[in-house]
Amino acid sequence: MSLKLFDQEVFQLIREEEKRQKNTLDLIASENYASQATIEAQASILANKLAEGYIGKRLCAGCEVIDKIEKLAIERAKALFGAEHVNIQCLSATQANIAVYSALLDHGDAVLAPKLSHGGHFSHGSPRHISGKSYRFFHYGVSTQNEQIDIEEVEKIALEKRPKLIIAGMSAYPRKIEFSQFRKVTDKVGALLLADIAHVVGLIIANLHPHPVPHADVVTSSTHKTFRGPRGCGIIMCRKEFGAAIDEAVFPGNQGAPVMNIIASRAILLKEAMSPDFTRYQMQVLENARVLAEGLASHGIRLVSGGTDTHLILIDLRQLGLNGNEVESLLYSVGIATNKNLIPFDEKPPHITSGVRLGTAALTTRGMKRPEMEKIGTLIARVLLNPANESELLKVQKESLSLARKFPLFSNDWI
Repeated sequence: MSLKLFDQEVFQLIREEEKRQKNTLDLIASENYASQATIEAQASILANKLAEGYIGKRLCAGCEVIDKIEKLAIERAKALFGAEHVNIQCLSATQANIAVYSALLDHGDAVLAPKLSHGGHFSHGSPRHISGKSYRFFHYGVSTQNEQIDIEEVEKIALEKRPKLIIAGMSAYPRKIEFSQFRKVTDKVGALLLADIAHVVGLIIANLHPHPVPHADVVTSSTHKTFRGPRGCGIIMCRKEFGAAIDEAVFPGNQGAPVMNIIASRAILLKEAMSPDFTRYQMQVLENARVLAEGLASHGIRLVSGGTDTHLILIDLRQLGLNGNEVESLLYSVGIATNKNLIPFDEKPPHITSGVRLGTAALTTRGMKRPEMEKIGTLIARVLLNPANESELLKVQKESLSLARKFPLFSNDWI
């Protein structure tokens, strides 16, 4: 029996969410729209199959087709990234990071990672996360002068703390990360290098961002964000020598059976990412971010580090007398989805913040380009400069809705 006939409540809620997505300008840097092909695989009969274990070594019968699907996804990932070993079973990029720590570290080992308040991820040693409770994390930040990574400062901390692992990669950093520079630091202190590329993975595939695989011992990534694939997915790529330990850490070390309908979706995503259209898409993502950043700056809005090299923009709200929590709510009330975010040297707590984070991956998928980014930059500026003007906010709401409806979901699908 179909969902519509069996459960009208859930069916209507899904329709409600579909309407919300269609009518919202999504600038959340961690979100994107998966293709119809990957969504179809997620809703397939593969969701029924238990497949604990690895190819040829499952813990139950009937996995001969499942093995073929996982092997296909792995081989595509190896070809796409040039990786020696790939584990594609992780349930998220955060789970992937946890598995890497489990495989490469002993309890209490020292790790050097980016500060959460300077763009790092909570799985990079937050005291509230299992990583921060299990290992001794030390953190590097960005320079007070240009709000970009100071590799000399990273090296100074590494020489003092002698970490076993150094992490390069952030979730709220608008500039390129030079993995080769981090490799030089790890070599000086005898550490291993983990590149967390969850945000910039799509740009890396399109050769629009420095590539980590030649330099890092292990690379982790999600498959949504700039990758434009299904959520609930993590990938680990590593040198062959670490493959067995990584696999053991994923299963049975940190999780149970893989979700095979999602792995099939990943296989499709990897094929999508091999196409020239994917590279063109990533180029447009970068162009859109640049245009949006320039538009915001032209209205006197301060951007962290002065701009962006990626899909991501951080707005510093302090000069406007606003905070991230209220701006996130204000923008969403007019149909523009963003997220509050800590900025470097932020004095406000994480649930308030002094910044808001934007990303152009999702709206680029919907087909938006320079004219739309220029328009959106103006809309955001009108909100930030007139936060208490209800008449102006209503006008912005109508204009953002009109713009969203001109670019329906899947009208420009690449499959």
